[in-house]
Amino acid sequence: MAKKIVKTIKLQIPGGKAMPAPPVGPALGQAGINIGEFTKKFNEETKDKMGEIIPILIDVFDDRSYKITYHEPSATYLIKKEAGIESGSGTNLTKKVAKLTKAQILKVAERKMPDLTAASPEAAMRIIEGSCRSMGVEVTK
Repeated sequence: MAKKIVKTIKLQIPGGKAMPAPPVGPALGQAGINIGEFTKKFNEETKDKMGEIIPILIDVFDDRSYKITYHEPSATYLIKKEAGIESGSGTNLTKKVAKLTKAQILKVAERKMPDLTAASPEAAMRIIEGSCRSMGVEVTK
């Protein structure tokens, strides 16, 4: 018999740096999850992505077991990392903050592809280019 999902928790935690402090501890405690076991498991599984903000979904079952689903960091995070900038532009039409090449856009799109609804890498690139435009990042050839 399949386990019944009682609760789904969405969190964004730096890779390899989960701690029982808020917001992780209270969210997991309310769901009845062993916080120490979770942080140890999360840190072990994300040690290769140290420091990146990892979005996760935690499905909590009726017997207090859980399943963690890892996602790639947000497109804006990946774009900022690739462009080497701290933040996007507040006035994206008039003030450009960085430039990315098509090759860099492809690199971001390929990494983000599992989380996108795009059917091809070219479609994923168009999605990432749209995010770039809204951030004030110029896309060059």
